[in-house]
Amino acid sequence: MTALRRRMVEDMELQGLSASTRETYVHAVNGLARYYGCSPDRLSEEQLREYFLYLINDRRVAPSTLTVYLCGIKFFYESTLKRQWQVLELVRPKKRKKLPVVLSREEVRRIVSRVRCRRIRMCLTLIYSCGLRVSEGTKLQVADIDSARMVVRVREGKGGKDRYVPLAQRPLELLRTYWVVERPRLWLFPARQRHRHLAKSTVQKAFKSALSQSGIFKNASVHTLRHSYATHLLESGVNLHLIQQTLGHKSPRTTTVYMHLTQKALEGLQADINELMVDL
Repeated sequence: MTALRRRMVEDMELQGLSASTRETYVHAVNGLARYYGCSPDRLSEEQLREYFLYLINDRRVAPSTLTVYLCGIKFFYESTLKRQWQVLELVRPKKRKKLPVVLSREEVRRIVSRVRCRRIRMCLTLIYSCGLRVSEGTKLQVADIDSARMVVRVREGKGGKDRYVPLAQRPLELLRTYWVVERPRLWLFPARQRHRHLAKSTVQKAFKSALSQSGIFKNASVHTLRHSYATHLLESGVNLHLIQQTLGHKSPRTTTVYMHLTQKALEGLQADINELMVDL
């Protein structure tokens, strides 16, 4: 590790940024350095401007990806190098409001049942049944399962926050069967090297393969299981505020998006439209 990168990492640690955020920011600055083939502290503001134009016009990165690059590079120049460059205030990724893909309960079962690896299948089951992010599911430890209180402890979720999520009876039964066979010690879902947990990419790859085999033609990902969980809870009449707490959303506005996705709401709207258009 170079002295400059070490300095940036230390600055991020001082600001309390999570390990995943630190890794993402370093990756963003590395991309800038590779593009010009030199240390980023030797670049000019004009070169930085050209790089962002390259990301927008040539690579056509998604707004969310551009935001990640902007945040990482901005931290490096403003916090580590103490440079207040105008171009960093000029870049503004477009905000797009896209409704998430949602799977039905039957579709969730079809996909998960086609995952061959027992550890990955159980990990995906718990991600769906507890509404977890993929990084939260892969990092679960055996001690995080509290069967007495029927909850799962999520360590260092988004924003570095811990939370508890409810655990249903059926997933607990599946977990007990899984434990008898696999006997995990520290990590609930260990990788082949038992001292490490499953990698996110491993779980995501297995999900995509199972999705392809299932014959379901939706643009779904592991994160879709979390969206589906929240939507299914709403359809079952669970309070929106409770869903917000379970998902670990900071703002209730993030959770309200699922109100547009429930089958009951769509069916109610369809009935109203049918009645309205009966004399058309």
